[in-house]
Formats: sequence, structure tokens, C-alpha cells
Amino acid sequence: MKIALLGYGKMGKMIEGIALDRNHEIVLKIDENNVDELTIENLQKADVAIEFSTPHTVLNNIYKCIEAKVPLVVGTTGWYGHLQEIKDACIAADTSVMYGSNFSVGVNIFFQISKMAAKMMNNFSDQYDVCMEEIHHIHKLDSPSGTAITIAEDILDEFKDKKQWVDVNSGNADDVTLHKPENLTINSFREGEVPGTHVVLYDSDVDRIELKHIAHGRQGFALGAVLAAEWLPGKTGFFSVKEMYDFKV
Repeated sequence: MKIALLGYGKMGKMIEGIALDRNHEIVLKIDENNVDELTIENLQKADVAIEFSTPHTVLNNIYKCIEAKVPLVVGTTGWYGHLQEIKDACIAADTSVMYGSNFSVGVNIFFQISKMAAKMMNNFSDQYDVCMEEIHHIHKLDSPSGTAITIAEDILDEFKDKKQWVDVNSGNADDVTLHKPENLTINSFREGEVPGTHVVLYDSDVDRIELKHIAHGRQGFALGAVLAAEWLPGKTGFFSVKEMYDFKV
């Protein structure tokens, strides 16, 4: 395939390497130094675009791809408040967009495990409380991570005693308010160059259950994005990465 890369930082460069290893061609690379080259004409030279930029530039990039009718894989997070309007624009243009907080195969398996655990633990909510932790590198702009939010929303769908997730480190509430029984707390840490660690904790008086995913590097994210770019062309619609994996368990 011919691929356009929107965002050419560490992730963009890693995606490029994996794509080339899989015999694809990179026909456009956009970063902060050449945004003027993000044109409809240039985008239409590609079979698919992969977007890993920043929360500040992602919406413009998405709309450009929709206008160009180029299938788009979006790995940037921090824009999900605009999901419905992007979905509407995508469908109106009869093109395709796939978004996801994390494209890693391992993380998508972890999503499913966490959701199944929450469904089972819902039967024992009088004994177990649940909370979350996530750790990322100090350069990560959003907090909690998009991956953590996805895990949290899956838990909320199944664990009925929890009504909303709250960011422990937001500074927007006192300790008593944060730790209300109906709140699913997420403790976010930014340390060194940690690629990403996510932990779900179920705690009771007698034991603790921990579900943990540790990324050893960004390779899993990058490979997953390329796999998504291979899956998307030829399809029309607004997709979550979960639809690509669609595990039957």
C-alpha cells in the first residue's frame, strides 16, 4: 500500500520502519515543519493515512483525510469529545476512519480480559472494590491515558456500583470526594521513558487481584497501527479498533 504518515515523531518513524518491512511505501510524511504539504492532492496519493500527531493537530488532520476520502487510522488521543461529529462527517463523506486509544494486539487482549473480569466481579461488588493505575513517559500530554480511559469505561459498563471514573491527580476535588464509593479512581504517573503500564486492582479484606499490562516499547503500538492500515482500505464507516480484533470469547 501507499501510506501517508500524519505525525512524524518517534511513533511515526517506528510506523514507517514497520510499514517498509511489510513492503508498503510511504508517500507523504507530515510534521510541524511541513504542514503546508497537508493538501487534498497530496493525501490522495495514498491508499491509507496513519495519524499519530498531537491532540492540538489531530482534528484538522482527520477532517483533511475525510475531505480527501482517504481511509484514516487515528492513534492520537485527547479528542474523543468530538467523536460524534467526526463520525457524522465520516459517514456523510462515505469514507472510513478507525480510531483507538491503543492498537497493540496485547492491549486489545487486555481490554477483553479486563472487561470479562469486571463482569464477573460485579457479582461480588460487596466484597471487592476496584481502582486503576497507569504509568507513562514524561512526554505524554494527556492524563489519564486514552488506554486507561478505555479500560475504565469498559469497567463502568460491567461493574454497576461504579458510576464514573475520576482522575486522582487532577487536583479538582478533595480526597473524600475523589474516593466516593461510586467513583472508579485512576492514579496516573509520568516517569522517565516508560512506554506504558496499566493496572486494574480488585481489593478486598482477604486478597487482592491485579491485572497488569506492561509495554516493553512502542513497537506493539506501531505494528498494530500498520495492521489497522492493512485492514481498513475497502471498508466504509467509522470504526473502533476493537472492531478489527472482534474477539469471540
